[in-house]
Amino acid sequence: MMKPGSRKRRASPPAPSAPVTLPPPGFVADREEAAARVERLLQYQFNKRSLLEEALTHQSFAAASYQRLEFVGDAALGLAFSNFLYLTNPTVGPGVLSTLRAANISTEKLARVAVRHDLYPLLRRNCPRLDLLVGQFIQSVKQELEDDLGTTPYGGTVFKAPKVLADIVEAIAAAVYVDCNFNLEKLWKVTRFLFEPIVTAETIDEQPVSTLHELCQKHGKDVKFKTWQKGGTVVVNVFVGGALVGMGSSEQMVIAKLNATRDALSKLLGGGNQQVLTTGVGHGLGVEVGELRECKQKLIEQCSRKHWPKPIFKLEKEEGLAHDRTFVYSVQVETQGGIWVTLSDKMSRVKDAENSGAQKMLEHLLKL
Repeated sequence: MMKPGSRKRRASPPAPSAPVTLPPPGFVADREEAAARVERLLQYQFNKRSLLEEALTHQSFAAASYQRLEFVGDAALGLAFSNFLYLTNPTVGPGVLSTLRAANISTEKLARVAVRHDLYPLLRRNCPRLDLLVGQFIQSVKQELEDDLGTTPYGGTVFKAPKVLADIVEAIAAAVYVDCNFNLEKLWKVTRFLFEPIVTAETIDEQPVSTLHELCQKHGKDVKFKTWQKGGTVVVNVFVGGALVGMGSSEQMVIAKLNATRDALSKLLGGGNQQVLTTGVGHGLGVEVGELRECKQKLIEQCSRKHWPKPIFKLEKEEGLAHDRTFVYSVQVETQGGIWVTLSDKMSRVKDAENSGAQKMLEHLLKL
């Protein structure tokens, strides 16, 4: 997998191999061509091309960005999927219908729609760090496909999907919705193919969980799932014989558990954790990342054990008044394989923001 590059640093023993530079996701400067690509994709000609240009503008580029359209698109797609799922699942209760709707319009699912149809290069933006994060996610999705892990329609587990990718899909959907005078049936007819394969009651079942339990029972190993909440995201860790072998996250508990289980199975059946089934020995990372307050120290210790350079913590955003300030920190780690960057959640204290960014980095390092 290709990795992003970074500035030069002093060598630290053992000397890491030179990181591979990750090419930027690209940008279509010809705005007529950018709009034409969307129209060809959708097989829909806009009456007001200005709506499409608004949908393809990030707030880092101009104040008149896609944010208003994204607001409309989020609601319109929610209603469109509600109608579809209600009509195609006459015997299914509201709880399952809600889970199916969430799975189909989750950030993970919509971000993969954007990657699959190469929508990010069409976006006007001015944010190099956003390009870096999106580039890392695009590479992880390509790796999922190479490993045959991209067939599960609700998303994967390696990187948290950048929200900007889902926003682009919602904004384009909203542009269609507004352009056709808020005709929901027309919106669904034009955009439905983007979301294929649609998650159904048959495809969002517990089969991976059953498979994992059967596999571990065969080898005399116990399975434990540990769950916690991070903002609006549910994170699930899978432990087999006391070793952490899988991790998944989503807005929905059932999807997070399925993502984590699929991740565990891929490692136990063909990845770096096969020895767990026979010896109980894990991959050596030796950390559980659930305790936020300890994550910065755990990350520093991990880098020291691996002889990696010390992680770099950088303030990226500070907002609000003095009594109600929030902070966002980035964390950068250089491994033998390349340079990795994560962003923290918004936190009211610097220490918590640093720990949040460190937690996300630890989650990623578990995948390497």
